[in-house]
Amino acid sequence: MNANTPLELSIITVSYNTSPLLIQCLKSVFSSIESSKLNSKVEVIVVDNASRDDSVLKVKKLFPTVNLIQNKDNVGFAKANNAGILISKGKFILLLNSDTKVAQDSFVNLINEAKAGQNLGALGCMLRNSNGSIQPSSGFFPHLNKIFFWMSFIDDIAILSRIIKPYHVEERSFYKKRQKVDWVSGACFLLSREAIDKVGMLDEKIFMYGEEVEWCYRIKKAGLSVLYTPNFRIYHYKGSSATRRYQPGIIEEFTSLIYFYLKHKPSWQLPILKFFLMWGSLLRFILFGIIAGRTDLKATYAKALAMVR
Repeated sequence: MNANTPLELSIITVSYNTSPLLIQCLKSVFSSIESSKLNSKVEVIVVDNASRDDSVLKVKKLFPTVNLIQNKDNVGFAKANNAGILISKGKFILLLNSDTKVAQDSFVNLINEAKAGQNLGALGCMLRNSNGSIQPSSGFFPHLNKIFFWMSFIDDIAILSRIIKPYHVEERSFYKKRQKVDWVSGACFLLSREAIDKVGMLDEKIFMYGEEVEWCYRIKKAGLSVLYTPNFRIYHYKGSSATRRYQPGIIEEFTSLIYFYLKHKPSWQLPILKFFLMWGSLLRFILFGIIAGRTDLKATYAKALAMVR
């Protein structure tokens, strides 16, 4: 690649002990780049968070053009992505999870969507589960009313979900059209260089989960838009690398919500947030943990209850 060639896109993938998924992801990325004839306009950056598997060796062997950053410790999702952003050169930057698979010609659609977005700050895409079903991937900011709807299962009622604009949009029909939202999933998160210049990078105080919500909050506060599009689709093998007794993400999301309120909301709202989270945790502990007999969820929500008291 000529050093003077302007780059359209920088793709950043963070790796942590997900070697088979990472290799599958990178194969799909380079296949899409090749089929789209974007070789001279796209760079790929992998940031490894001190993986103990063969991730680094395989990346070096199979993808020699990848710009590889090797961290000495697992510094978390936000800090690792920021390291990639610091060396990136693209007009647009795509944060892409290692547990994703990209379709052919995807990046042409993505770049076109990004260029078409007026005053674009961030752009998210349609995520699909391994069976092809739509995976929820966006929503609206976690104001107190939306946290209450979420914790009380009110936003699970389809007809109400369309009206109240929930924190997590679960209704699949929502994801079939291009529209403005408040936040999009960090599994496939494209942002403009202008957004970084205006609001800075990811908040490194958030280790993992919820960092995209906080980032989008700053992006929209700066007057830029956040868009969701179904015209760029990827497979996201969510939770494939989780090997623990707790349900991945729930405790971390609660932690990030508390941090979000400490950073962005009036102090009087924090006790109300914690009450809603405690109420929701207790409700789920009873319904899923005791009645349904899910030991993993029972342990998770018991831990959540202890955390938010």
